[in-house]
Amino acid sequence: MTGLALVVAAASLLVGLAAAAALRAAPTLSLQLSGLALLSACVPLAAVLASGWVMFEMGADLKVLIVAAASASAAVVASLLLARSIARSIRRVAASSQRLATGDLSARAEAAGAAEIERLAASFNTMAASLERLFDARRELVAWASHDLRTPLASLQAMVEALEDGLAEPADYLPSLREQVGALSALVDDLFELARIDAGALTLELRQVPVASFVEPALRLLEPDAHARRVELTAEIDEDASAAVEPEKIQRVLFNLLANALRHTPADGTVAVHARRLGDDEVVIEVADTGEGLSDEATERMFERFWRADRARSSKGAGLGLAIARGIVEAHGGRIWAESRPRGGARVSFTLPARGVALPE
Repeated sequence: MTGLALVVAAASLLVGLAAAAALRAAPTLSLQLSGLALLSACVPLAAVLASGWVMFEMGADLKVLIVAAASASAAVVASLLLARSIARSIRRVAASSQRLATGDLSARAEAAGAAEIERLAASFNTMAASLERLFDARRELVAWASHDLRTPLASLQAMVEALEDGLAEPADYLPSLREQVGALSALVDDLFELARIDAGALTLELRQVPVASFVEPALRLLEPDAHARRVELTAEIDEDASAAVEPEKIQRVLFNLLANALRHTPADGTVAVHARRLGDDEVVIEVADTGEGLSDEATERMFERFWRADRARSSKGAGLGLAIARGIVEAHGGRIWAESRPRGGARVSFTLPARGVALPE
């Protein structure tokens, strides 16, 4: 009857191994561990029942011991196999994390295994992609600074040296010096503003104001440039449209959007501002032009800092205006996007909160 006991023991071991293989295919760690707990309880229980039957039939303690040992071994082997599978998935994510820590920003984890491991890998990959974009932006900043800042600084240095050597009169260079210093100051202000936005330190003094109170001043500032380019500026604003904003910040957003649209609108074209209520909670403001429109890449990337691959960033400037505009809009709790118009031209839209606060008298 020893053979019968060995058969029961072998059956217990095979059941444990088969169950372990099945548990590895479970979609989540919770199911795998729950199944392991159930397996650890059921296999020994079945072995005890088999042992009782052997004892009842044979009365042999050795046979009972063999059956019990086999059932316990099955549970242990199943646990080891399952633990090895879980550890392998975690080691894959850990290896990718180590590669990222050593500077390999292209490191990504394989999103395979239980659902929890897949979510962990997906979160890691999202973090790694964000870090890669951050370092790319830093490299772009260094490259941009070395290229664009070098030109005005070299010009300033040349003019100062010419004045020191008596090769020119101060009055000859004062307008150029003032222009270069103003340009550099504007760049420093933009970088400082962007740094505050990134740090979440942009403070806003919100007031409930009519939309026209910040649209009309932005239009007036650009009227001379529009007239020189023979581009018509128009505005269509709902009378009841008001928003809870810091007017000076949103006026800057509008100025950046209008200036960008104006640069890319041909003569005899039109740049229009439309503002309307969007439900009870939002106001939407649109800046539309009759230019060439936007490429698919531009609609996705034109609000990235220093991006100039498309016409939206190919013009003179540091390529920060639209990035700052996005930061200001999002700091107000709104959103901003760009699209090509069906009949030609581009349209940039953004939303602002329309809170039910009484207008100040």
